[in-house]
Amino acid sequence: MRSGHRLGRRFGWLWGAYGTSALGTWLAFGAFPLIAIQVLHAGPAEVAALSSVGAAVGAVVAVPLGPWVEFRRKRAVLIAMDLVRFAALLTIPAAFALGALSFLQLLLVSVVVAAADITFRAASGAYLKGLLLPAEDLLVANARFESTAWTTTIIGPPLGGAAIGLLGPVVTVVADAVSYLLSALGIRATGGHEPRPERREAARMRAGDLLDGWRYILADATLRPLFFNTALFNGLVMAAQPLLAVLMLGRLGFTPWQYGLAFAAPSVGGLLGSLLARPLVTRFGQRQVLVVAGTLRAIWPVGLVFLGPGTGGLLLVMGVELGLIFCCGVFNPVYATYRLQRTATDRVARTLSAWAVTTKASAALLTAGWGVLGGLFGLRTAIGLAGVLVLATPLLLLRRTAAHLSEQPEPAPSST
Repeated sequence: MRSGHRLGRRFGWLWGAYGTSALGTWLAFGAFPLIAIQVLHAGPAEVAALSSVGAAVGAVVAVPLGPWVEFRRKRAVLIAMDLVRFAALLTIPAAFALGALSFLQLLLVSVVVAAADITFRAASGAYLKGLLLPAEDLLVANARFESTAWTTTIIGPPLGGAAIGLLGPVVTVVADAVSYLLSALGIRATGGHEPRPERREAARMRAGDLLDGWRYILADATLRPLFFNTALFNGLVMAAQPLLAVLMLGRLGFTPWQYGLAFAAPSVGGLLGSLLARPLVTRFGQRQVLVVAGTLRAIWPVGLVFLGPGTGGLLLVMGVELGLIFCCGVFNPVYATYRLQRTATDRVARTLSAWAVTTKASAALLTAGWGVLGGLFGLRTAIGLAGVLVLATPLLLLRRTAAHLSEQPEPAPSST
């Protein structure tokens, strides 16, 4: 409890801002595809482009923003990214009210929001490490963020679904936009003085600077395997989700509420896992928890290949998702904390930006590729192949992380 008390008022405002925007995001979960289908009468290819192309292009747009963020006050960047998302999302209900909404606008907004998301994450990690908290409290903070993420996952989609049913999907986009405005106000309330980061002598950013984040990750013997492990794991899990949706809602005849329940209810496992992360690290150590949780989370997705119709199939999906999400709930805050501890303070924004860009881009590319595989070889075969490949991801952790991961890494400050 003493560590939790030390987090203080400034972290409390940041935590509240995060929870508000996360709830808004989950309230609007699925709103863009629904708007595309119901309002713009878009086809399957256009709907798929909203998630895959929007995320991939947004990741590309965010590449130069990582080095830019590194030499800016992080609090100001956080507020700016919240306001960018607020303004971008508000254009949708405004255009809808004027009868001018188009698919191109939806796609452009998805690109802007994806780029702002990546930039926000990079700045928030740097802000958390460089200003708000001592190193020993980072795990507590990240566990709170993780538990909040899973709590809003449980609450948001059912509320958003009810709002969409009563008022239409555009209303939930308004709620999402307002959540970013409230988040900006919460971050502004953190207050305090933030010194301006020192710039290097060269005033202009060079093309080579765009790769600084990736260079830093790939040069580190422990960050490198974690980087490839998380990008591959997240990408493969995400790639199977659209195929699973088609299988459940199409061939197997599950209703939309059953599909939603299959993924919302197991989120309780993520909440429980995040609450256990710190006690597990205290007892077994950071390295052991990372390796074991990172290994256990990989065994679940292959079970989806056995999915069948009816109650048994629904319970199978819920069981697989519960196990997967519980392990991720333990793994995520520990890995996020270690990544911050391992990264030099003057490299955090570039490193986190490169990490997020890679994760989003790889997920988009794998999702597109698995869509092709599903069409060529069948839904079950593609889902099973993703699950088998996920089983191989712990090899990265077992071969390198176990050998190099120290309990409290202390990187030397890097020169810029």
